[in-house]
Amino acid sequence: MRAVVFREHSPSLDAYEVIEDMPVPEIAPDEVLVRVQYAAINRLDNWVRLGWRGLNLDFPHIPCADFSGTIAEVGDAVEGWSEGQRVTANPLLWCGTCRNCLRGYQNRCIHWHILGETVRGACAEYVKIPARNLIEVPADYDMQKAAAASLVYVTAWHNLMTAGNLRAGERVLIVGAGGGVNLASLQIAKFAGADVMMIASSPEKAALARDQGADWVHDRSDDENWSRAVYQATGREGVDMVVDNVGEATWASSLRCLAVGGRLVTVGGTTGYSATVPVNLIFGKQLRIIGSTMGTQDDYQRVMSLIFQNKLDPIVDSVVAPEQFPQAMARMMDDQQFGKLVVAL
Repeated sequence: MRAVVFREHSPSLDAYEVIEDMPVPEIAPDEVLVRVQYAAINRLDNWVRLGWRGLNLDFPHIPCADFSGTIAEVGDAVEGWSEGQRVTANPLLWCGTCRNCLRGYQNRCIHWHILGETVRGACAEYVKIPARNLIEVPADYDMQKAAAASLVYVTAWHNLMTAGNLRAGERVLIVGAGGGVNLASLQIAKFAGADVMMIASSPEKAALARDQGADWVHDRSDDENWSRAVYQATGREGVDMVVDNVGEATWASSLRCLAVGGRLVTVGGTTGYSATVPVNLIFGKQLRIIGSTMGTQDDYQRVMSLIFQNKLDPIVDSVVAPEQFPQAMARMMDDQQFGKLVVAL
């Protein structure tokens, strides 16, 4: 089959190539084989190509956690699914037998994987996935948006609603305005009835964030002291929650933006993982720091249901051919995109 792959860890985007002879995955009895129509790129794909200590991949590796397509083959033990159905899937793979899985916390599974991270992903003509991960895409729903949704929306739903316990009327600050998780967080927070503030990296992204419903946007290219701007905009009260997936470069500022009793939900570290923060700020203002990764299957089903009801709307920046994968990755790493970058297979 045709697939985008890389053959070894590399700092270069030139490591990606399109091959024609990748074997079609063989499915287990509880799995389905999906003919992929679209896959979507995440920052995770860049980190996997770079590699980290302990990451052992089966090369050549196929990127992408997100996809949409039609079922091509059904495992012998699978019930309720048939060939030709339009589907997407939760990219989180869990064991189902560990203590956390049995309590419904699939995102805390001690044996977990993510499609495209530790196992081969979906940027290929075919991908295999456990049938329990599937969700049917309605006949009238855009398959590009279906491919763009899964990872970022389940992540955003879990960090805001499940882990962060966001409530109507609260103020939430989202650090960033162009990536998939941040835009999903904006939509979910507005759906929940929160007042949403965002930090954008350019006038163009600031304008687009306002168009998407953000109540207040600060363009950090004009003024890097965004924590002061947030504090002033809130009457020196601060915000109830900050969602931060930037990490090292923004943690201290994110904490300074919080009101007394506020909470920082950390969902990533695109700039690094070694943040230095004033401890007195944490205990003095009675702040809470909450770590959040992916989401449960219940989170996934809830948020995808809202998407298919058009109450949330995944944003697609652009659609590219497999041969344009390196250029699309470069666009994402340069923070040029607004929404998800989708690959047509």
